[in-house]
Amino acid sequence: MQVDDALLTRLEKLSYLHVSDDKREEIISQLSQIVSFVDNLSELDTDGVDDTFAMSNKATPLREDIPNCDASISQAILKHAPKSADDFFIVPKIIE
Repeated sequence: MQVDDALLTRLEKLSYLHVSDDKREEIISQLSQIVSFVDNLSELDTDGVDDTFAMSNKATPLREDIPNCDASISQAILKHAPKSADDFFIVPKIIE
């Protein structure tokens, strides 16, 4: 697959992004390198590999949901807040 200006224009339209004119060549070059790398994956021989080699019939292991209240965590978080009082964040009033 060749990445050119027409493809970049189409990608801009699909992603609702705008690439400035001075960055177009750089982006095209980077996308070409990415596509080239992905094309290398098609050269891998996967004939003997089972389609589900990485999947398991086992369910995701669960853990006990134990509530934990560690005051040092909330204090550490609140000390980085611009304003706080009584273990709460203070935010500007938005409803009148």
